[in-house]
Amino acid sequence: MADTQKGPKMKLHVPEMSCGHCTSAIEKGVKAADPSATVSTELEGRTVKVETKLTEAAIIDAISLAGYEAQPAN
Repeated sequence: MADTQKGPKMKLHVPEMSCGHCTSAIEKGVKAADPSATVSTELEGRTVKVETKLTEAAIIDAISLAGYEAQPAN
């Protein structure tokens, strides 16, 4: 059975994400905007993968509210 609550996956680059505290703050920020989102972080590449029903712009805003700049990753 497919989960219809989530939308497309996106990958974002967060240059200042460098530790567990950063990843936790980013995950909490995304989850505050969309509690059903799936968030995974990768410190070495400083990337965040999000599966959400929200737009990429909304997720970038949520990460910004958490104190970090994000942009689409290539």
